[in-house]
Amino acid sequence: MSATILHISKTAHHIRHKKNRIMATAETVDLGPPHEPKEESIKVFNEIQHELKKQLVHTRHEHNKHEPEYFAAVEHLSNSELAGFGPDDFQQVRVAVSAYGYHLFGKVRIPVMPEDGPAYIHFRAFTGGPDDEPKLHSIHTEEKEEPDGGRSFRAIFTKNDPLDWFET
Repeated sequence: MSATILHISKTAHHIRHKKNRIMATAETVDLGPPHEPKEESIKVFNEIQHELKKQLVHTRHEHNKHEPEYFAAVEHLSNSELAGFGPDDFQQVRVAVSAYGYHLFGKVRIPVMPEDGPAYIHFRAFTGGPDDEPKLHSIHTEEKEEPDGGRSFRAIFTKNDPLDWFET
């Protein structure tokens, strides 16, 4: 079978299964306990790191137009300082397994920020398995209704903020 035909066959198979797929949510899969990143999680992080940094800077730029509160904790940082993290700053991970792959939730420290304050981003990535290219799913941005009816916004978290399931 030629490589082209094999690729088309695999793509058609993937599309058929994607149509019947139940989307992974906090209710449909179990998110494992938080732990330090291990070899496979670090590999995923390394593969999505460039896109994570690019999307983080882009997300800040977009939110600064309408809700600058999301990134208020790091408003004084340049883009390179904001995205100046690497694998050594990848501090915590949680993994959920679904029928179609692995959902990785990660906590990364922004190294120029004081460790005891807001200094962490939370990201979500997905991979179908060890032979598939991981994809960045999202960077966590939180909008919360306050008891007084107002809203608070943040994308920079503290060390003690739990790394929980999120969609955005």
